[in-house]
Amino acid sequence: MFTIFKKKTPEKLWYQTDMHCHVIPGIDDGSQSVEESVELISRMKEWGLSRILATPHVTAGTFENTPQTINPALDSLKEGLHKAGIDIDIDYSSEYRIDELLMKHIERGSLWPFPNDQLLIENSFLGEPPTIKELIFELQLKGIRPIMAHPERFSYYFETPGRIKDLHNAGAKMQVNILSLAGGYGSRQKKLAEAMIQEGLVDFLGTDLHNEKHAEIIEDYLSSSDYRRHRKALERLVRNDRAFV
Repeated sequence: MFTIFKKKTPEKLWYQTDMHCHVIPGIDDGSQSVEESVELISRMKEWGLSRILATPHVTAGTFENTPQTINPALDSLKEGLHKAGIDIDIDYSSEYRIDELLMKHIERGSLWPFPNDQLLIENSFLGEPPTIKELIFELQLKGIRPIMAHPERFSYYFETPGRIKDLHNAGAKMQVNILSLAGGYGSRQKKLAEAMIQEGLVDFLGTDLHNEKHAEIIEDYLSSSDYRRHRKALERLVRNDRAFV
């Protein structure tokens, strides 16, 4: 006799704003079509999200996005959402790789930050930029509040987790990926993300949603005891809703 186990229904997130995802179609390594984006966003709504601040990559030599490339794609997405009857508040900033293109945007004053002049910045996966503290300071001098994207994913912090606290103390807020807490990148990324929770260093959560595989990992996580355990600790830390009003 076979027993059929019904998949658990995912719990909802306790906040309503996602501030890191790649669901604007066809402009980076995230969703590649309006149809895919509509499907991903419909799932995000099921998780309890009602506001999306999308963050297309801005990276020298690969995804050199500007409002001129993002706005037409966003308009197509909004039309697709309207046709599908999905009502959601969607806007964008970007995820800026720390590279020469970011420096040009800073020099030109051509950044497009989140509300309240907050900016999502991303380290290189090869190594921490040697002038990262100077960059954090320079952005703050210009009235911009830096948010570091998913520091728990960078292998050079696995052995030096205190460096994250050092950068946090220097003025950079920290954003952790739900996918990291779910173990979607590996055990070491999950372990570091959990250590950041314990140290009170998680200011924001992001789905960093790119595709259906990511959505499935997140849904499994939202059905897990890990999610319930993490949520209890994160509810007092995460600022997703109140930081972008």
